[in-house]
Amino acid sequence: MRVLVVEDHEELAQTVAMGLRREGMAVDVALDGEAALDRTAVNDYDVVVLDRDLPGLHGDDVCGALTRAGYPARVLMLTAAATIDDKVTGLGLGADDYLPKPFAFAELVARIRALARRSRPALPPVLVHGDLRLDPATRIATRDGQRLPLSPKEFAVLELLLSARGAVVSAEQLLERGWDEFADPFTQTVKVTVSRLRRKLGDPPLIETVPQAGYRI
Repeated sequence: MRVLVVEDHEELAQTVAMGLRREGMAVDVALDGEAALDRTAVNDYDVVVLDRDLPGLHGDDVCGALTRAGYPARVLMLTAAATIDDKVTGLGLGADDYLPKPFAFAELVARIRALARRSRPALPPVLVHGDLRLDPATRIATRDGQRLPLSPKEFAVLELLLSARGAVVSAEQLLERGWDEFADPFTQTVKVTVSRLRRKLGDPPLIETVPQAGYRI
């Protein structure tokens, strides 16, 4: 999944982003509300983790703008204020969930994953294709009962291809969903990742290259 973390405390923002990347997510960071709206204008995110108490353009205004624009991402609002009135106000603005600070990182991850599942068409908890099984919750993929030693990006590409249910996924879509804003769109990173993934999946081959279109399983 692709996540935008909007937090004005840079150290906290980068710490959260680093932890989410270790969980296999593609993460961008915005340090203020204006930057958040700029990123959502050009990128599709599954979840926006939004600090409510932003300087300048307040988090409430960011959430309201996303809601009015019909932006499809789910919004998880963070705030140091944890009163019932604060929660009601945040949810009334269009936020999908609310997490008070300080928070346990494991709970943040669980809430992001739950929101991401709601932002996409319903999928089974375990993705299966023949003898290939992928469990997004445990981050484990197996083939013929043997665990596959996949890197986070290989796991992300495999999850995206299986989630497509036989549809073709372009290299551009894989790059957008599996990498963050620092990925160079002109590199061969997707092609190289798919090549490594093919080797790890073994025979018979599962990933088909569709000329001038992309990849599918």
